[in-house]
Amino acid sequence: METTAPTVPAPSRIKLFMALSRTPHGLLDMTTPALAALFWLGAIPSLHVVFIGLITAFAGYTAVYALNDLVDYRSDQKKIRECGALKCSAGDLDAVYVRHPLALGMLSLGQSIVWTAAWGVLALAGAWLLNPLCALIFILGCIAETIYCLMLKVSWTRTLVSGAVKSAGGVAAIYAVCPKTSPSFVIGFFLWFFFWEIGGQNVPNDWSDMEEDMRTGAATVPVRFGPQGSARIVLGSLCVAVFMSMVLFWLTPARLSRFYFAGSIPAALFLLLFPALDLYRAKSSSQACALFNRATYYPLTMFVVILLSALI
Repeated sequence: METTAPTVPAPSRIKLFMALSRTPHGLLDMTTPALAALFWLGAIPSLHVVFIGLITAFAGYTAVYALNDLVDYRSDQKKIRECGALKCSAGDLDAVYVRHPLALGMLSLGQSIVWTAAWGVLALAGAWLLNPLCALIFILGCIAETIYCLMLKVSWTRTLVSGAVKSAGGVAAIYAVCPKTSPSFVIGFFLWFFFWEIGGQNVPNDWSDMEEDMRTGAATVPVRFGPQGSARIVLGSLCVAVFMSMVLFWLTPARLSRFYFAGSIPAALFLLLFPALDLYRAKSSSQACALFNRATYYPLTMFVVILLSALI
């Protein structure tokens, strides 16, 4: 008797929009502005700032991640046509529901534009209420994200733009809680997340797509420098990020306890440096994905570390 394989149900409409915005990843990224504000103040901000900040952060990350797929959707379609279904490593946080639903035709371009614009307007309004400078940072972040996407076949230096985009949320949060903040702390925080993004997110993520990117002519760090060079960039960037996380303890005006070092050093080793060393030795896409996934939890972990350091 012939049996048929069970069909896998298609994701629901809301899950497709969440896939467009990579919501599981975005929720973890939301801890970046939260830890930035906490790192400067050494305390939870006022309820008013927390309420508006949470809505603004969710809307901002939802809009920017969707913007990435909007700008890239033609190149993603071309990659799918030429290379087939894009590979997704097990546990890939950016493919919890489905990867690139717009390029796959699961969402229409019009629906995706409305979704992105609605969240973008909400994020802009919330940022303006917190501090008009925050609204400007959000606009510049969206412009930078667009430039990053358009540089796909232009230059591997697009990774530097990605680092700036990921740092923008935390920088905006600092100005939301303290309009006249210390320039040295802002620069230090920017460098911390700039190098975390390059070493822990952007390059490992592009590593997973290296074969497809080589076939389609994309200009990424792994394509340009190969496994050996990319592994060095990853490890070097994360070493700088960890160093900056230590420097910031001395730059913040907050009164944090020495527990900060007891928590931040193990977090850096387990979530960043150990998987980066594994990638340096193995130079495989599976290790790149493992580093990407672990590094994604670094902001959340550091938020907890800073919170406990402020309380203990």
